[in-house]
Amino acid sequence: MANKPIMPTATAVWLVENTTLTFRQIAVFCGLHQLEVQGIADDEVAVGTQGLDPVINLQLEPEEIQRGEADPDYDLVLMENPAAEGEERRRGKRYTPLSKRQDRPAAIAWLVKNHPEMSASQISKLIGTTKSTIDKVRDRTHWNISNIQPTDPVALGLCGQIELDEAVRIAGERAAKHKQSELMEMSMRLTATDDTKKDDQKNQSPLFNLGDFSLGSGLTESQ
Repeated sequence: MANKPIMPTATAVWLVENTTLTFRQIAVFCGLHQLEVQGIADDEVAVGTQGLDPVINLQLEPEEIQRGEADPDYDLVLMENPAAEGEERRRGKRYTPLSKRQDRPAAIAWLVKNHPEMSASQISKLIGTTKSTIDKVRDRTHWNISNIQPTDPVALGLCGQIELDEAVRIAGERAAKHKQSELMEMSMRLTATDDTKKDDQKNQSPLFNLGDFSLGSGLTESQ
């Protein structure tokens, strides 16, 4: 069993905002430093983070919160949550049980729909599927596409919430860097085009009426 809730910072934000638990109790339950929890309360840490209700997410029983509020020395007991099981031990390629493999297309459809910035390699590593299957679901050429219902892979038990959040974060950062690179390249192209136009204008000779000039020169010489 995991020794801290999924998304501990978001859980701490919710507990700070919705309970009278002490900073110490919240810190112990969420696996955070007490000063970090105090920073959350002072709006110095996790600013803008949406709180995650540990009761709704089956991480904490309401009675536990009541016991903690009644006794500042009481340490909250984390409920067992399959989604958080083994979060910190998972490494490398994921093995998906046979009973879960039929759920992978539904999870792929959910990820493609809600997080299009995720690459096929990320999705493959996250839920243990193949690039070929991902491409077929993405292109809607999968043999069973009409019956595939997009479903959260965490709800299906194909990955943990922390792993999903981390994959989405990495994909978002990569997408932002790629967009920034494209904008810089476009800016450089525009600058180069503008410089070329300026050079062309500088290299153009002034236009003279050569006919009038020649005629004038001839008249001057005859006189």
